[in-house]
Amino acid sequence: MARNDTLETGELTDTSFYILLSLVEARHGYLIMKNIEELTNNEFTIGPASMYTTIKKLLSAGMIEQLGEEVDKRKTYIATEKGLELLNKNITRREMMIEHAKKILLKKEAST
Repeated sequence: MARNDTLETGELTDTSFYILLSLVEARHGYLIMKNIEELTNNEFTIGPASMYTTIKKLLSAGMIEQLGEEVDKRKTYIATEKGLELLNKNITRREMMIEHAKKILLKKEAST
């Protein structure tokens, strides 16, 4: 399945995950990027082009919404209930993936 279909299948890319996570509280673009950098200690950064492309997809899918009018040409976004549900499902899915990986790697270490 094409990468563009990930929202339709209920999966979030890392970029979508961090943007949606940042929008648990209302933020505009620059604050989204800064929040992600601070949250990840600069280990994960998103450039403006990638961020705004992802925001368009999240808006279109109903995962986020724009709040009110633009202030100083800044658009402010926040996660919708649908977006928060998807975020929680992805957290659970990622936790399961980590548990699977740990189980396999521990098994591999035990056999060597």
